[in-house]
Amino acid sequence: MTNYKVLVKDVIKKADVLLEVIDARFPDETRNSEVENEIVRLNKPFIIVINKCDLVSNEKLEKTKARLSKIAPTVFISSKDRSGTTILRYQILESARIKGRDILVGSLGYPNVGKSSVINSVTGRHRAGTSPISGYTKGVQHVDAGSNIMFIDTPGVIPFDSKDEYTQGLLGVKDATHLKDHVGVAMKIIEKILAENKTTLESFYHITIENESSYDILRLIGKQCNFLQKKGELDETRAATKVINDWQNGLLLI
Repeated sequence: MTNYKVLVKDVIKKADVLLEVIDARFPDETRNSEVENEIVRLNKPFIIVINKCDLVSNEKLEKTKARLSKIAPTVFISSKDRSGTTILRYQILESARIKGRDILVGSLGYPNVGKSSVINSVTGRHRAGTSPISGYTKGVQHVDAGSNIMFIDTPGVIPFDSKDEYTQGLLGVKDATHLKDHVGVAMKIIEKILAENKTTLESFYHITIENESSYDILRLIGKQCNFLQKKGELDETRAATKVINDWQNGLLLI
């Protein structure tokens, strides 16, 4: 944790403008007030980049933008189809207002929010290393994006308790193979989707939800998928693993 804090503070000092990359599904959970306060303290401009916007509804995106744009300029990005990259380039140039040299852009955020993917979307090529495995970016990298823009890519920030695997499962920091409580994480995912968009669960898994608990819904999904053990008992772990994988692979929209 200490090493990450030192790294982040160093990037903030060196950068002309900062990007705080957040997950569109969890805009508040993936913001970091400590990082934002340090940026403001050093009087550096920053842009909130809402990544993975293809995984949420337009209505949710607009509500998030209306709220966060009061704090800093806010840009939607979908690394999947590179939408929003031109607007982000313009916002970087507008925020920095530097001529005669490259603009140093610091990229900050939680592991797995897609910082390197955002950089690659803006550059138009695979310049920053990416991986579905959390923590793939191991050290500071400089990435030339052209048009006098130079990115400083970083491994990210880990401000939450490393033992909180429910958060890590929701954010995709740990995949199903590295989780211990598959059923518990799957229930958290179901609760999140249930609160945002119940029809997603119903249409994707071909089930009908009335007043069932998240655990009962998980069992409904398992039965619909015919995840049965040898004695005919429901394989809850297999059902939970499917929900986790579907969520982390972007198949369940909210």
